[in-house]
This record gives sequence, C-alpha cells and structure tokens, in this order.
Amino acid sequence: MLEDTSFAIHPGKEQQSGAMVYRDIGRLLKYELIDSTYRFTCENGNVAIQFYTDSIVRVVMNQKEQPKLVGSRAVVAEPEKVSIEETVQDETLVISTANVELNITKDPFRLTILDHQGREIVAEGDRGMAYRENGEVVAFKIMHETDHFYGFGEKAGHLDKRGEAYEMWNSDVYAPHNPETNALYESIPYFMTLRDGKAHGVFFDNTYRSKFDMKSSDDCYTFSAEGGQLDYYVMAGPEPKTVLEQYTHITGRIPLPPKWSLGYHQSRYSYETEQEVRDLAKTFIEKDIPLDVIHLDIHYMNGYRVFTFDKERFPNPEKLVADLHEMGIRVVPIVDPGVKKDTEYPIYQEGVNQDQFCKYIEGDIYFGEVWPGISAFPDFTDEKVRKWWGEKHEFYTNMGIEGIWNDMNEPAVFNETKTMDVSVMHRNDGNPTTHRELHNVYGLLMGESTYEGMKEKLQGKRPFLLTRAGYAGVQRYASVWTGDNRSFWEHLQMSLPMVMNLGLSGVAFTGPDVGGFAHDTNAELLTRWTQVGAFTPFFRNHSAIGFRYQEPWQFGEKHEDIMKKYIQMRYEWMPQLYSLFYEASQKGLPVMRPLLMEYPEDVKTYNLNDQFMIGDNVVFAPILQPSVTDRAVYLPKGVWVEFSTGIVYEGEKTHLIHAELDELPIFVRKGTAIMQGEWNSNKDKRSNKVTMNVYAGVSGEKYRFTYYDDDGETFAYEDGQYLALDVEVTSTKQTVEIKVVDYKGDFKPAYQEINVNVIGLHEGQDVIINGEKQKTIKL
Repeated sequence: MLEDTSFAIHPGKEQQSGAMVYRDIGRLLKYELIDSTYRFTCENGNVAIQFYTDSIVRVVMNQKEQPKLVGSRAVVAEPEKVSIEETVQDETLVISTANVELNITKDPFRLTILDHQGREIVAEGDRGMAYRENGEVVAFKIMHETDHFYGFGEKAGHLDKRGEAYEMWNSDVYAPHNPETNALYESIPYFMTLRDGKAHGVFFDNTYRSKFDMKSSDDCYTFSAEGGQLDYYVMAGPEPKTVLEQYTHITGRIPLPPKWSLGYHQSRYSYETEQEVRDLAKTFIEKDIPLDVIHLDIHYMNGYRVFTFDKERFPNPEKLVADLHEMGIRVVPIVDPGVKKDTEYPIYQEGVNQDQFCKYIEGDIYFGEVWPGISAFPDFTDEKVRKWWGEKHEFYTNMGIEGIWNDMNEPAVFNETKTMDVSVMHRNDGNPTTHRELHNVYGLLMGESTYEGMKEKLQGKRPFLLTRAGYAGVQRYASVWTGDNRSFWEHLQMSLPMVMNLGLSGVAFTGPDVGGFAHDTNAELLTRWTQVGAFTPFFRNHSAIGFRYQEPWQFGEKHEDIMKKYIQMRYEWMPQLYSLFYEASQKGLPVMRPLLMEYPEDVKTYNLNDQFMIGDNVVFAPILQPSVTDRAVYLPKGVWVEFSTGIVYEGEKTHLIHAELDELPIFVRKGTAIMQGEWNSNKDKRSNKVTMNVYAGVSGEKYRFTYYDDDGETFAYEDGQYLALDVEVTSTKQTVEIKVVDYKGDFKPAYQEINVNVIGLHEGQDVIINGEKQKTIKL
C-alpha cells in the first residue's frame, strides 16, 4: 500500500480547497423570555439561553428553526428556577444571576459570560456562533494567553491540551496509540479551562462527529460539529472541583460500584478453556496474590455468539462461576453488540422477529462483519430494544455472574470505515435519525441497557459494567478502560494523563490495561506498571493473543514478590479508595487527580504528566522509564512525608527521589490522614481492622475528610445502611486533635473501632481523640 509509505506526504497529494466560509448568526432582531428561557431571533438563525443553575448556562443555536431543548442522551438534570436580572441598553443586553453575568452585543449577536466578580469566562470576538450551508455548526471563542485546556475524555498526549486539535468520533483503534492518535473509543465533548488559577468548563452536547481546535489560532479556539445544533453548556467554576461538580450535576455521577470491582482484575484475550481458568484461579490462591475478577474474552462463547458458552471449552460454566465465587473470585464475561446472522440462533431469531436490529430507511437490516462473521446490531437508541437486550443478561445472572464487559461497541465493524454505515436509520425513541448523528452514543446506550438489565436481574446487588465506548454521561453506567494499548514504556507514560483527563471529564472509574495489551511485555515494565495500576481507579492486567502471558508470576520470584506486594497494597488502601469512590458518587470528583485540581494556583502543576494524586492529600510519583531508579518529584504547597521511609520533604520544591525497582514513591501531606485496611486472603477480603494514619503537623493545619463504608455489594446504603464519618484533624505545636464532627448511617462493620496511628508526632505533642487522650475511635 502506497499510503503506508512516504507517498502519504507526496506534495502532489495536497488538495486545494477554498477558505472555510461560515455564515455568522448576524444581528439580533428581537427576543423574548418564555418559561425561564430566553429566545433570540437573529438575522441568520435562532438562539436560546437557559440557566440550569446560578452557575450553569446553556446556549443553543439553530440556523433553521427554533432551538430544540429536549432529547439529550447525556443530560439528566432539569433547569432549576433561577432569579434573573435583566438590563437593556441600546447596543447591549445584560442578563445576570447570582453567579454569572451574560453580556449580549446586539449587532452582531455576540455573547460574553462573566462571573459575579466580572472575570471573563467565555467570550466571542470578531466571530461568534456560525454555520455552513452543509449543516456544520461552529462556535468561535477568545483564547487567552494563560488558558490551559483539560478533559476531552479519552485522548492521548500530554495533560494540557492547549495547542492541540481533537475529533470526537468513537473509533476502534487497535494500533497505533500515539500522542497524535486523534479519535479513540470514547467521545466526551467537554473540557475545562484553567486560567490564572480559576477554572470553568464547556460541554458541547452534539453527538455528530465534532472537533475542538485549540491549535489553529493563538487567540481563538473553536468547537464545531458536522450537523445538528450548536448546543453547549458553560460551567462557571471557579475552582476545578466546582467545575466537575457542575458538569456531573448535568450529566450524572457514578453509582457506587461493588467493592469487589475495585480489586485486582486478571484478563487475557483469551483464557480459552474452563481448565485454564481454574488453574489460573488456583495459582492466585496458592501464591496468596489478591484477585477479585477473572475476565472471559471472546473465546468462551460458542462461535462468538453472545449469550452462549462453548460447551466443549467450558462444559459447566455454572459450576465454574460458583466454585470461583467460593474462592472469592468473580467472573466477568465479554458481551459485544454484534449478533451472528444464523437462522438457528435464538438471539438472532428473536432480533429479527421482534424487530430489534438496526435497519436502513427502506427496512433492510444492516449487516456488518465482526468476530462471529456477518452480524446484525441491536438498535440501542430504541427503548424497546434496550429492555430486550437488558433482559437477555438473565443468561449470565442465573449463573451467578454480577459483572459484564462491553467491547466493540463504538460500534466496531471490520470494514474500511471501521464502523456502521452512517446512513443506517435509528429509531431514536420515536425521533428517527441517522447513524451519522447517533454513532457516538451507541456505546452509551448499550451501557444503559446492560447496566439497567443487570441491576434488575441481580435483585438488590450492584452490577459492574466495563465499557470500551461511550459518550458524556457514560459514568452513570460503566467504568472505562483506555482500550488496546501496547506493552511499551511510552504507553505507561501516556496512561497517566489519559486517566487523569478522563477523571476531569466525569469518568472517575477508569484505568489502562496494566502491562500493555499488545506486544510482549517484560519484567521491569510489568512491575512498574503494576505499581501504578495498584492506584489507578480501575486495576486490570490484560494481554493479547499471540503475545507473552503477563500474570504476576511469569517473570520469576523477584518480580512476582514486588507485584504481589503492590497488589496487596491495593487492598490495604481499600478503605481510602472506597471513601474516594463514595465522594465521586456524591460530587463527581475523580479518584485519581492531576495536581492542578488541588493546586490550581500553582502553574508548575498545569502540565505535570508523570505524577498524580489519590484524593486531595497523597502524591504518587512512579518510575516510568526502564533502568531508572532516581527521578525528580515536584511537591506542591505543604510539608510532605514519604510513605515508605518517613522522610520529610518541603513543598513548592522539586526533589531528587531514589526508588529501586521495589519502590513506588508516595508522599502524604502533613496535617492530613489516610485510612488503611489489611490483606487477609482471597476468600475473606474484608478488612477486620481499619487504621487511621494521621500525619502530624505543627502549624495549625486543619484537614477534613469523610470515611465511608457499607456492605460493598448491595443497594442497602440507599436505605441508611452505611457508615459515614466526617473527621476533622487539627495540628498545633501542642496537640494533634482528631474529632468526629458527624456520624451518619446505621451500618455496623466487622470492626467495632478504628485504630488511630499518629505518624511523626513531635516532642511535647499530645493526641486528643474526640476530646480525650485515647488511641481509637469507637463505632
């Protein structure tokens, strides 16, 4: 193929095209306020402005008709009643809430959004909202010299996306995953801007192929889509955390996951027989290496038919699931959307007879080739189909399976476009439209169908869902892994900003394939990656067929012992991690965070790609290169204690830290606390002893956090069966005072008290717990 050679950059390949001609929305002709929505009629189109809260503004432009304000697949919030003040002048209109001010210039129509202190959030200059005759819509926004951009869902490259341009089009990308790889599996058309220590967010709710361009101009950025409305939300912030709370207020937050799903997952494409799976589980048990989940890839199925088991490879799946569950291990099978075209296959028969599959407008079923061969695809845009597909998961739940892995749901098809024909007509819950418009939400809606179906069939137990494809709001149903990465150090490096930007995009439960999926991993890479994986929200080791097996024991005892240590650490840190997942379910905040989220005033954190935080007080600085045992670590404001050595480091400085292969540099901020549990065994993973490690400060530090626990498996917490302790730690030269300021919930854990361990206590300092000199918090 010439395209695979330097011919791809032959000068003769350049295509001459005229300048992009956009039609501006033009002059404001009239406006009116109807039911808390401003509707503007302009020369070349119509604009609507809604306030969802005092701090969240929705702007919609439709060039042909009145803006449509319903039908979003991402938004779950309704506009609240907001107090509005309006000031009309000759050339401008000012609309204000308690937190934002909208300045609208009438000729031409231009919108500037300010906060209540007059700080510019987003603004339009010479160009504003516009469109092209081919249906493309675009928004031009002023870009400031100090603007830094984050989020955009699942994108390769560095943390700060300034100077980049991205496309949103869910794509199956086996190779390559490079910083220049543009469209990946997830499309989340949302970003956060950090400017001079203050943050705001923009969510462009358009499901067509869309583009974000922070590259083509130094003073302007754009977001555009091939069709549909220009429909975007501005979140005023002003802190990064507040932006995330605002964004997840409108798109939803993660449900509290089952505790077992936060443990260690082992996967391969594929463990091909029941005996191989049993031997795998047995080895984990014998070696006392923690394991919560074994994933079954496509080889478990009969000819890759979903909702089947190959009875030769897996003769008794019900007993396999039960036996593994008895060992403390769950089974999570893969389920793809492609249904094999086979007239003797009941799922295909039902799909055809009950009209469940995607069709062309003329009525013909769309067929594409995937793993089973020629296949039909459920039309998840239709509620009837979502319910049908969800109910089919009884096949799995009847076996005791509590988690599902959705793959190939971009949807991926083995053809030149890599996906479904864009002229396929989806039913879209009574508003038919093309796959060109709904491609990016196919995976999201499959996730909704799967999660809701599993939830109903599990009768009170929490389901776990892992998905490859999704759209904004995917966090409501699924955790996300970053797809088919490779066993390269560069991919380990790239995984950190990828996971952090997914977290900044509302997806708190995410992680890469540890060790790399394709290519042969090696002992050092797998060891270093396992250290990182122990602290990414989703922790799965996964490898591809034809490449080296990469279970923790594959590289000898030395490396096995180190990996075992860090997998066990995952469980020792489970009380801390589970509390952070609770916070994510309540506020939408990520578990794994870039330092800029906690230190937005510190410019040194703005593009810090090789460090991350868990929660608000622990910094991780992993080794991400081969043969390296020393690295520079930047610690932000505060005084920091190295977790493994107790060495104290000053903040707002860069330190050279030594870390042999068995060490992951971890730093805890003085004056704060972390919750720790214990590793018992695979059969009994509950912490029967919980310790609060308090790192003593001396400078009047005040730290407040919530420790959370429940049964980890059911929805009983919704009825008060949980434990939530709001704890305040105050450090002075005289005392370290730990106080439970609020105690909520009726859940009684296996432990009756929390041990308090104060680290770095200074001479003469007393420890006071709830007003008394004691060593535990009674529950």
